[in-house]
Amino acid sequence: MAAPGFWDQPQPATTAVIQDLKDLKTVVEPWQQAAKDLKTLEELDALVEPSDTATLADLQQHLDTLTRQLEGLELRTLFRGRHDRHNAILSIAAGAGGTESCDWVSMLLRMYQRWAQGKGFDVQTLDYLAGEEAGVKSVTLLIKGSYAYGQLRSERGVHRLVRISPFDSNKRRHTSFAAVDVVAELEDETAVQIDEKDLRIDVFRSSGAGGQSVNTTDSAVRITHLPTGLVISCQNERSQLKNKHTGMKILRARLYELEQAKREAELAKEYQAKQKIEWGSQIRSYVLHPYQMVKDHRTDCETGKAQQVLEGEALDPFIEAFLRWKAEQA
Repeated sequence: MAAPGFWDQPQPATTAVIQDLKDLKTVVEPWQQAAKDLKTLEELDALVEPSDTATLADLQQHLDTLTRQLEGLELRTLFRGRHDRHNAILSIAAGAGGTESCDWVSMLLRMYQRWAQGKGFDVQTLDYLAGEEAGVKSVTLLIKGSYAYGQLRSERGVHRLVRISPFDSNKRRHTSFAAVDVVAELEDETAVQIDEKDLRIDVFRSSGAGGQSVNTTDSAVRITHLPTGLVISCQNERSQLKNKHTGMKILRARLYELEQAKREAELAKEYQAKQKIEWGSQIRSYVLHPYQMVKDHRTDCETGKAQQVLEGEALDPFIEAFLRWKAEQA
């Protein structure tokens, strides 16, 4: 930044360097502070008499806190993707199972909302389509927070639920499926160029919650990217223009993810040949009957605390296991 001519460059170039500097500081400074804290504890420990149990217990408490902080910093080293620090755009869609799957989408929606709130993240609903009888057919969220995408990219794939159906009068066991897709919100909108001729834009009346006035005009927007077949719907705002802007942002993010997948030779797995949302394609299973268990089929991480996972309280071990698994694959 002190180099001659640096500030004479176009703003996007200087902004990118400044952002990279901020990112590096957020990585380095916590480690520097942890090193200082550890040195202080070592110095205090050398001064304390073995008989001073109260002070030793206090030092142990500070050491335990520092250990937890270091574990969190170690986990952050697993965020190696270029956009891991960005906000996340998370979509959930019902699969095989009809009303059961729509109800499963609503359960996953609540899980991710509670998980995000527990992290202090901001959650915005960008698109919401209710099920015909119950639950949610599809929903798209914008989750704003540090490393939201880096954590939630672990959730991309098919999620399977096994339980006694609340909609079956005979109380039989049912299996439901839902697909979760996660892309990073791009900060640089020029990163993906979209030709207007490649778009078909339809407007329709909003169907989600948001007050009586939401449904009085054709403010919702559906954008179809003709070359790829990607379809983006947005009905969060009362303004058609704002919904179009948000929809274009989501489309850019998904096109960018698509291009990245091509470069990494993963397109067949993640986009073009996406597995059907049905049995045998799941990345994680949630079993509520005849026993309780949640198991990730990629990492073999599992727990019997199924309800805590669905409450968003025990999702972190699965995210951490995925990050470590991806690091081993690299």
